Amino acid sequence: MEKNQVTLKAARVNCGLNQKEAAKRLGISVDTLSKYERGLSFPDVPVIKQIEKLYQVPYSGIIFNPSITV
Repeated sequence: MEKNQVTLKAARVNCGLNQKEAAKRLGISVDTLSKYERGLSFPDVPVIKQIEKLYQVPYSGIIFNPSITV
């Protein structure tokens, strides 16, 4: 992981949100958010923009597949 990058889960936790709260604010299901955090699926552009705003992290600073190491 490069400097200033966090996993999607870490970004959520850093904002003090659990999955249920974050999913509600993003307008998606908890299951969908869980899949994003595990790298099993990926959000589309409108959801990415919501994630950036909610978590206050730019897209380039988020690791969407935590199983990939750099």
